[in-house]
Amino acid sequence: MENGVYIDVPQVRGMAKKFNEIGETLANVNKVLDSLSNTLKAIAFIGFVGTAVAAQYIDTIRPYVKQISDKAIELSKDLNTSVDAYERGDRLGATRFY
Repeated sequence: MENGVYIDVPQVRGMAKKFNEIGETLANVNKVLDSLSNTLKAIAFIGFVGTAVAAQYIDTIRPYVKQISDKAIELSKDLNTSVDAYERGDRLGATRFY
């Protein structure tokens, strides 16, 4: 038996699609959080202190949501690129993950 790397192409393509969906969903969540934060800041300007605290909390977690979104989309692209290279027989491109 030859030692080598074998990929279940449809399975990996499915994983890439799921990561892309996760990334896009989190990007949308980030947009909603941004709008919510801006709304809460506007309300806090009127004098509701509790909304300022909520806006601060949202502003604290938003960068992490964006970071996870970006990483999920990047991983999706890496998986697709790796499978493409594997299908072409490109050994350099197929070794993206090791």
